[in-house]
Amino acid sequence: MNLKHKAHPWHGISGGKNSPTVVTAFIEIVPSDTVKYEIDKASGYLKVDRPQKFSNVIPALYGFIPQTYCSDKVAEYARLKSGREIIQGDKDPLDICVLSERTITHGNIILEAIPIGGFRLLDRGEADDKIIAVMKGDELHEQWHDISDCPNSYIDRLKHYFLTYKNLPGEEITCDIISTYGKKEAHEVINHSIEDYKNYSLNC
Repeated sequence: MNLKHKAHPWHGISGGKNSPTVVTAFIEIVPSDTVKYEIDKASGYLKVDRPQKFSNVIPALYGFIPQTYCSDKVAEYARLKSGREIIQGDKDPLDICVLSERTITHGNIILEAIPIGGFRLLDRGEADDKIIAVMKGDELHEQWHDISDCPNSYIDRLKHYFLTYKNLPGEEITCDIISTYGKKEAHEVINHSIEDYKNYSLNC
Protein backbone atom coordinates (compact mmCIF):
# COMPACT_ATOMS: atom_id res chain seq x y z
CA MET A 1 0.00 0.00 0.00
CA ASN A 2 1.34 3.42 -0.92
CA LEU A 3 1.77 5.86 1.94
CA LYS A 4 -0.46 8.93 1.61
CA HIS A 5 1.41 10.81 4.32
CA LYS A 6 5.01 11.29 5.34
CA ALA A 7 6.13 8.73 7.92
CA HIS A 8 6.74 10.01 11.43
CA PRO A 9 10.55 9.97 11.89
CA TRP A 10 10.33 8.45 15.37
CA HIS A 11 7.48 5.94 14.93
CA GLY A 12 7.14 5.38 11.20
CA ILE A 13 10.73 4.60 10.24
CA SER A 14 12.53 1.36 11.11
CA GLY A 15 15.52 1.55 13.42
CA GLY A 16 17.34 -0.74 11.00
CA LYS A 17 16.82 -4.34 9.95
CA ASN A 18 20.38 -5.18 11.10
CA SER A 19 20.18 -3.27 14.38
CA PRO A 20 22.19 -2.91 16.57
CA THR A 21 25.11 -3.66 14.20
CA VAL A 22 23.85 -1.15 11.63
CA VAL A 23 21.13 1.32 12.58
CA THR A 24 19.03 3.97 10.93
CA ALA A 25 19.82 7.46 12.20
CA PHE A 26 17.43 10.37 11.75
CA ILE A 27 19.64 13.47 11.64
CA GLU A 28 18.26 16.58 13.32
CA ILE A 29 21.30 18.88 13.31
CA VAL A 30 24.64 19.16 11.51
CA PRO A 31 27.90 20.91 12.47
CA SER A 32 27.05 24.08 10.52
CA ASP A 33 23.79 24.66 12.44
CA THR A 34 23.81 27.57 14.88
CA VAL A 35 20.34 26.63 16.09
CA LYS A 36 19.57 23.34 17.83
CA TYR A 37 16.67 21.60 16.13
CA GLU A 38 14.85 18.60 17.53
CA ILE A 39 11.92 16.47 16.49
CA ASP A 40 8.47 17.58 17.60
CA LYS A 41 7.13 14.34 19.06
CA ALA A 42 3.50 15.08 18.22
CA SER A 43 3.84 16.12 14.57
CA GLY A 44 7.17 14.61 13.48
CA TYR A 45 8.38 17.96 12.13
CA LEU A 46 11.67 19.51 13.16
CA LYS A 47 11.27 22.41 15.55
CA VAL A 48 13.65 25.02 16.93
CA ASP A 49 14.73 23.98 20.40
CA ARG A 50 17.10 26.86 21.12
CA PRO A 51 20.03 28.77 19.63
CA GLN A 52 23.35 27.05 20.22
CA LYS A 53 25.19 28.56 23.18
CA PHE A 54 27.89 30.98 21.98
CA SER A 55 30.27 29.16 19.60
CA ASN A 56 29.24 25.72 20.83
CA VAL A 57 28.33 23.69 17.74
CA ILE A 58 27.96 19.95 17.43
CA PRO A 59 31.13 18.41 15.92
CA ALA A 60 29.23 15.55 14.26
CA LEU A 61 25.88 14.73 12.69
CA TYR A 62 23.38 14.42 15.53
CA GLY A 63 19.96 12.88 15.84
CA PHE A 64 18.27 9.74 17.12
CA ILE A 65 17.56 6.11 16.32
CA PRO A 66 13.90 5.62 15.34
CA GLN A 67 11.69 3.30 17.40
CA THR A 68 13.90 3.61 20.47
CA TYR A 69 13.12 5.15 23.87
CA CYS A 70 15.18 5.79 26.99
CA SER A 71 13.19 4.67 29.99
CA ASP A 72 13.32 1.87 32.60
CA LYS A 73 15.52 -0.65 30.74
CA VAL A 74 18.10 1.95 29.73
CA ALA A 75 18.18 3.38 33.25
CA GLU A 76 18.48 -0.08 34.79
CA TYR A 77 21.43 -0.92 32.52
CA ALA A 78 23.09 2.41 33.34
CA ARG A 79 22.72 1.67 37.07
CA LEU A 80 24.19 -1.79 36.59
CA LYS A 81 27.23 -0.56 34.65
CA SER A 82 27.92 2.58 36.67
CA GLY A 83 26.90 1.77 40.23
CA ARG A 84 25.20 5.17 40.32
CA GLU A 85 21.66 5.88 41.48
CA ILE A 86 19.85 6.66 38.21
CA ILE A 87 16.13 7.20 38.62
CA GLN A 88 14.98 6.93 35.02
CA GLY A 89 15.78 7.46 31.37
CA ASP A 90 15.20 10.87 29.83
CA LYS A 91 11.97 9.78 28.05
CA ASP A 92 13.32 10.58 24.59
CA PRO A 93 14.49 8.49 21.63
CA LEU A 94 18.09 7.26 21.91
CA ASP A 95 20.51 9.94 20.71
CA ILE A 96 23.23 9.19 18.17
CA CYS A 97 26.26 11.10 16.87
CA VAL A 98 27.45 10.05 13.42
CA LEU A 99 31.00 10.74 12.27
CA SER A 100 31.44 11.38 8.55
CA GLU A 101 34.24 12.65 6.34
CA ARG A 102 31.65 14.08 3.93
CA THR A 103 29.93 17.38 4.50
CA ILE A 104 26.18 17.09 4.99
CA THR A 105 24.64 20.53 4.95
CA HIS A 106 21.26 20.02 6.58
CA GLY A 107 19.30 17.74 8.84
CA ASN A 108 15.87 16.13 8.39
CA ILE A 109 17.48 13.16 6.64
CA ILE A 110 18.02 9.48 7.39
CA LEU A 111 21.20 7.48 6.93
CA GLU A 112 22.71 4.15 7.91
CA ALA A 113 25.24 4.27 10.74
CA ILE A 114 27.52 1.73 12.41
CA PRO A 115 27.66 2.14 16.22
CA ILE A 116 31.18 1.94 17.67
CA GLY A 117 30.62 3.15 21.24
CA GLY A 118 28.95 5.80 23.32
CA PHE A 119 28.83 8.11 26.33
CA ARG A 120 26.91 7.27 29.46
CA LEU A 121 25.62 10.76 30.13
CA LEU A 122 23.44 11.86 33.01
CA ASP A 123 21.28 14.95 32.58
CA ARG A 124 19.93 16.03 35.96
CA GLY A 125 20.35 12.44 37.09
CA GLU A 126 18.48 10.90 34.15
CA ALA A 127 20.09 8.41 31.74
CA ASP A 128 20.70 10.22 28.44
CA ASP A 129 23.12 7.97 26.54
CA LYS A 130 24.79 9.24 23.38
CA ILE A 131 25.63 6.52 20.86
CA ILE A 132 28.69 7.26 18.72
CA ALA A 133 28.66 5.82 15.21
CA VAL A 134 30.31 6.13 11.82
CA MET A 135 28.36 6.63 8.62
CA LYS A 136 28.08 3.41 6.64
CA GLY A 137 30.17 3.61 3.46
CA ASP A 138 32.40 6.42 4.75
CA GLU A 139 35.84 5.30 3.54
CA LEU A 140 37.76 7.09 6.29
CA HIS A 141 35.65 6.58 9.40
CA GLU A 142 34.40 3.10 8.57
CA GLN A 143 37.93 1.90 9.40
CA TRP A 144 37.09 2.63 13.05
CA HIS A 145 35.44 -0.50 14.40
CA ASP A 146 35.36 0.54 18.07
CA ILE A 147 35.58 3.80 19.96
CA SER A 148 39.12 2.83 20.96
CA ASP A 149 40.08 3.34 17.28
CA CYS A 150 39.03 7.02 17.39
CA PRO A 151 41.66 9.70 18.05
CA ASN A 152 41.23 11.23 21.49
CA SER A 153 40.69 14.63 19.88
CA TYR A 154 37.39 13.43 18.36
CA ILE A 155 36.15 12.07 21.66
CA ASP A 156 37.25 15.14 23.62
CA ARG A 157 35.39 17.48 21.23
CA LEU A 158 32.20 15.47 21.56
CA LYS A 159 32.55 15.36 25.35
CA HIS A 160 33.06 19.11 25.52
CA TYR A 161 29.94 19.73 23.47
CA PHE A 162 27.69 17.57 25.61
CA LEU A 163 29.08 18.92 28.86
CA THR A 164 28.48 22.54 27.86
CA TYR A 165 25.72 22.68 25.22
CA LYS A 166 22.94 23.52 27.68
CA ASN A 167 24.78 25.97 29.90
CA LEU A 168 25.71 29.63 29.92
CA PRO A 169 28.89 30.69 31.78
CA GLY A 170 28.30 30.74 35.52
CA GLU A 171 25.30 28.42 35.37
CA GLU A 172 25.15 25.11 37.18
CA ILE A 173 26.37 22.26 34.97
CA THR A 174 23.53 19.75 34.57
CA CYS A 175 25.21 17.12 32.39
CA ASP A 176 27.82 14.61 33.51
CA ILE A 177 29.54 11.97 31.36
CA ILE A 178 30.22 9.17 33.81
CA SER A 179 31.79 6.73 31.35
CA THR A 180 32.75 6.11 27.74
CA TYR A 181 32.03 2.65 26.38
CA GLY A 182 32.80 0.58 23.30
CA LYS A 183 30.82 -1.15 20.58
CA LYS A 184 29.62 -4.13 22.60
CA GLU A 185 28.10 -1.95 25.29
CA ALA A 186 26.61 0.41 22.69
CA HIS A 187 24.78 -2.58 21.21
CA GLU A 188 23.38 -3.39 24.66
CA VAL A 189 22.15 0.18 25.17
CA ILE A 190 20.46 0.13 21.75
CA ASN A 191 18.76 -3.19 22.50
CA HIS A 192 17.50 -1.90 25.86
CA SER A 193 16.17 1.24 24.20
CA ILE A 194 14.28 -0.91 21.68
CA GLU A 195 12.71 -2.81 24.59
CA ASP A 196 11.78 0.46 26.23
CA TYR A 197 10.17 1.63 22.98
CA LYS A 198 8.09 -1.54 22.72
CA ASN A 199 6.87 -1.06 26.31
CA TYR A 200 6.21 2.64 25.61
CA SER A 201 4.18 1.77 22.50
CA LEU A 202 2.08 -0.77 24.39
CA ASN A 203 1.19 1.79 27.05
CA CYS A 204 0.34 4.66 24.70
